[in-house]
Amino acid sequence: MEHLTSGSCSGSCLCGAVRFHIHGAFESFFLCHCARCRKDSGSAHAANLFSTQAEIEWLTGGDRVKSFQLPETQHVKSFCMDCGSALPTLQMDGALLVVPAGALDSEIPIRPTARICYASRAAWTDAIETAETIDGLPG
Repeated sequence: MEHLTSGSCSGSCLCGAVRFHIHGAFESFFLCHCARCRKDSGSAHAANLFSTQAEIEWLTGGDRVKSFQLPETQHVKSFCMDCGSALPTLQMDGALLVVPAGALDSEIPIRPTARICYASRAAWTDAIETAETIDGLPG
């Protein structure tokens, strides 16, 4: 994993078709527990970094990025058309860059700022902290 230098980082999708570079710093890192974020992440929460100043540069595969906006909402998800991996998206008419933390190949420069929409979390979320930890696959 590469380490960040001067407010920049790189990332990619699972299949490697899409690669990108972020120029600039993130202002916040939210773990969102709302039902929409659980649906599009397939997990207990989405983990997204937000910036109003950073810019994205698509290194390869920019034409493989597809975006879906849930009708009548501001909920947007971008993903690789080949492997389905979550990818960065510009929202609010390009004023906000949202980057899925798991898409980054670089170390993340900040720690989570807050767990948002926590009241709507899945009931099983609270059991995560007490679950057994295994360093590899279960044997």
